[in-house]
Amino acid sequence: MSKPSARQVGAVLSQRRPIEYLVFSLLLFITLLTPFAATSFGAATVSAVDVFNVLAYKLLNLGESLGVRERIIWELRLPRVLLAFIAGAGLSIAGSVLQTVTRNPLADPYLFGISSGASFGAVVALTLFSQSMLWLSLPVGAFIGASLSVVMVLSLCGRNLSTQVERMLLSGVAISFMFGAMASLMLYFSSPQAAASVLFWTLGSFAKASWQGLWLPAGSVILSTLIILLNKRQIVAMRAGDETAHTLGINVGHLRLNMLLLCSLITAILVANCGGIGFIGLMVPHTVRLLFPGRYPLLLTALVGGLFMVWVDVLARTLLSYQELPVGIITSVMGSIFFLFILGSRSGKRI
Repeated sequence: MSKPSARQVGAVLSQRRPIEYLVFSLLLFITLLTPFAATSFGAATVSAVDVFNVLAYKLLNLGESLGVRERIIWELRLPRVLLAFIAGAGLSIAGSVLQTVTRNPLADPYLFGISSGASFGAVVALTLFSQSMLWLSLPVGAFIGASLSVVMVLSLCGRNLSTQVERMLLSGVAISFMFGAMASLMLYFSSPQAAASVLFWTLGSFAKASWQGLWLPAGSVILSTLIILLNKRQIVAMRAGDETAHTLGINVGHLRLNMLLLCSLITAILVANCGGIGFIGLMVPHTVRLLFPGRYPLLLTALVGGLFMVWVDVLARTLLSYQELPVGIITSVMGSIFFLFILGSRSGKRI
């Protein structure tokens, strides 16, 4: 990855092309329409008009109750669509920040080992703690596991992260396998019922979404995004390399560690609520950068990631009749192909 100069970094921060505002407005409009369209897909017949009527009845107290269809829309499908959007946006933001602060184009919460560490912490909570304590033990265990994976990757890579791209990637993959093996060992000694439920959860699903369960992931993603936006200039400056960032008065080590922990928090909370969903943080930021080269459109990345995740979830619950595919399987298939595409496009180049 070539290093932009300090002047180029300043130009990136100061310029705003009209096309970016146009695309952002279009994506915002699609985002507003997506809940009506995505909620209408499923085993039960529901139309976009039904969704509008339910929202008008629930939020504005207009119209009449739709009975069973109202319960399907309000209690099952709308929370699921919103959770999918939050998860896609959060994982995309985490992947974009990871790729920037580590200057590693292949960095991703899944490949970096964060998702596997969070999954292991969540599996420990699911197998060792009672159901009444899961509301606390699940996110805490996931965050501890994710943070541990970050610490291990950093310790294996040493101090000069900007020159340890390949080693960082290999460290993340190795740690991911290690935590995966430890999670499998925990499942081996658990009961068959617990093992079956945990196995389906680790593959990723939004089936258990609820209005009460939306507050924690939504709050964490919104708060983390605000923190990242407040540090946007420092983060973009790190694209020029550690030396250039130092000359601009940025404490590179402190900023990098804070951003890595923040990405761990986002990933841990989303893994605790949705299970393991891989490669979103790899695919979406690269796609946005292809559309807007040389820029750092974080909000565009969030919108594209959220919309992508919503429609992947629609595909997961409509691809097979009366059967639902885990979302993580679909994203892993797509992400593996995308990963090979990136490697092929960079053949003969230094990563």
